[in-house]
Amino acid sequence: MMLKEISKLYLILALVFYLFPEAGCAAPPDIPVPSSPTAAVAPDKASKGPVTIESESITYDSETDTYHARGQVVITYDGGVLTAEDVFLNKTKNEALATGNVILKSKNDVLRGDRVDFDIETKTGVAYQGKVFFAQNHFYISGDKIEKTGEATYHIEGATATSCDGDKPDWQLAGNELDVTVEGYGTLKHMRFLTNGVPVLYMPYLIFPAKKKRQSGFLLPSIANSDQNGWDVELPFFWAISDSVDATFYQRYMEKRGFKEGIELRYFAGKDTFGTVYGDFLNDEMRINETVGGITRDWQTDQQRWSFYLNHQTNFDPTFYLRTDIRKVSDKWYFRDFATQNYYRDNYSTTDVQRFRKVPFQADESLSSLSSTARLVKSWPLYNLTVLGNYTDNFATETNDATLQSYPEVTFTGTKRPLFGTPLNLEFSSLYGYYYRTVGQKGHLFDFKPYLSLPLNLWGYGQLTPYFGLVETVWQLDDDPAAPADKQGSRSIYNPALNLRTEISRVFDLGGDTLQKIRHGIVPEVTYAYVPNVYQNDVPDFVSRIGEQSTITYSLTNSFIAKVKGQDGKSSYQEFLRFKLAQIYDLKEASRNEEETGIEKRPFSNVWVETDFMPFKYLSLIARNQYNIYESEWIQNNYDLVLSDSRGDSATVAYRYTQNAIEEFNLSLKAVVTKTTDLFYSHRRDQLNNRDVETTYGINYHKQCWNVGVFYSEKIKADAAGVIDKDQFDKTFMVVFSLYGLGSLGNR
Repeated sequence: MMLKEISKLYLILALVFYLFPEAGCAAPPDIPVPSSPTAAVAPDKASKGPVTIESESITYDSETDTYHARGQVVITYDGGVLTAEDVFLNKTKNEALATGNVILKSKNDVLRGDRVDFDIETKTGVAYQGKVFFAQNHFYISGDKIEKTGEATYHIEGATATSCDGDKPDWQLAGNELDVTVEGYGTLKHMRFLTNGVPVLYMPYLIFPAKKKRQSGFLLPSIANSDQNGWDVELPFFWAISDSVDATFYQRYMEKRGFKEGIELRYFAGKDTFGTVYGDFLNDEMRINETVGGITRDWQTDQQRWSFYLNHQTNFDPTFYLRTDIRKVSDKWYFRDFATQNYYRDNYSTTDVQRFRKVPFQADESLSSLSSTARLVKSWPLYNLTVLGNYTDNFATETNDATLQSYPEVTFTGTKRPLFGTPLNLEFSSLYGYYYRTVGQKGHLFDFKPYLSLPLNLWGYGQLTPYFGLVETVWQLDDDPAAPADKQGSRSIYNPALNLRTEISRVFDLGGDTLQKIRHGIVPEVTYAYVPNVYQNDVPDFVSRIGEQSTITYSLTNSFIAKVKGQDGKSSYQEFLRFKLAQIYDLKEASRNEEETGIEKRPFSNVWVETDFMPFKYLSLIARNQYNIYESEWIQNNYDLVLSDSRGDSATVAYRYTQNAIEEFNLSLKAVVTKTTDLFYSHRRDQLNNRDVETTYGINYHKQCWNVGVFYSEKIKADAAGVIDKDQFDKTFMVVFSLYGLGSLGNR
């Protein structure tokens, strides 16, 4: 009992790493920390669990009041383990000494040393020939003598640091003496950067931040050279303003354009309120005269160019939130001029997984418009209310005066549910919108669309569902005084439909160890829809016209679902093949008199062919095609084939074809040549115009703690008049060198 009590009172204090604590504050949830400033884990509180000591022998010297555990000593406590050959604990002096291959494991972090001295009262101590491994960043720090000199101060002699495993790391930072104050700064005397033990860089004195929280400091720069901008250098600076707010300043110099200043501010007021604000400004000194896509610019003086981005979200409760996505640029040429490097490309994301990386558009020369939105959403179990404001900048026109804007736009929808307890189902959507533009019609719109349906079970052989819908529209023009006097109007359209659906299926029992069963399902479906001919010549152009319709849509879907037994013994289901054919027959077109119009009747639409084939996780093929039965030719073909393997090799092939409009071939290859070398190749081919659009070659050499990549690309470019010359390319050469744990530096 005495030994156990002393262990709790003294050993745990010394051994739960007072010498090298995991103190520090974590970044607020989901605030990503830049590559240079790093965040530490949250503080690990002293354990209150049981402490056990195992050794070959334990003795007590009453004269010195010292306990001595020796011979394969293992001290285990909640959160860590200490092993050593000998451990002394002097109760009177509050001192502890561990010797002989000392290993202290605290969670995933590890301290090793020949000898570790502790002063429990002053919380100081020394580790000799020590080495510390921080698992969070996979980083090693070692020294001949690692001394904790105060509550948060350290002195290390013969210090080295690296993220490389092994006794002979590929790279190291080394120095004669390292002094560090946690949550302060560190100094490294006679800093040397070594590769394979050979020094390649020397600095007599290095000062660096030593904060475990997010820390202010310069991030790794980017350096480029291009025909468009000349030398292009950007040096970001990160400022950790508080635990919930940080900012990054982007200082960018372009030889042919001037200085571009940018700032990103990220804030996290709690799990329910967060956002990102970004803006930049450039006094562009470049002189340009060109016409592209019918849009002309003649810049013979400096241009004030800027961009602004705001993404904010407040969740009032799980069913009620406010979100704003404001995106504005100074001119239609912004993304064309800065297509290769801009903030928006660096923060592009197709999902909302990262709260502070939500740019949903491809910010390059292909961007034809940019929309800003603000929405307030409230949901109930059966209803949804959305208030939306939207503003669009059209980059394909000289001015934005004729572009239709909507603010506000209020929608209220109700999901399908039984009507008053009857077999009838009711669903509806309603809308009020105000649509505005400088040139053209503008005004108010009210729209209400209720739908009734009655699903009928056909004795287990299928389902027949009649529908009846109504579209009630009211508008009020808000034009200038010169507009016609009749500024109000309405439209009523009913829309009955009938759907018939059934399914035939069979299960094939294969009895395999992995592939157990396959279910083949066939779903034929027929839908008739009718919309009467309604007078709509007086409908404003901001109201969508609904054309007369009398059509039969029929489809046939084949699906194959496999029951697969995994390595863990559990079964799962995977749809590995889906094949669908669909077509529309237009009864109105079929009844048209050919002699009156002189035009051949064509009541059958194109045939839609959809294929999804995923037999296993390393192969997928998706196809979306359309076939014209009258011309007996394919008018649209879209294929995406992805092939990979367990090593990391991959090939992606994409083909896009739309008759008389697009024919494009895209290829992307990655080959794992060796365990340390990857080859890359990508190619975009405009087959319709017989030209190569973009080609990139790359090689990446990577080791456990570093990598270097070399890339070369050629991209087709246009001349000053906007005419594309297939023999003229923008050529880019880029070298990226990364040290894991320190970041990366790229040259282009």
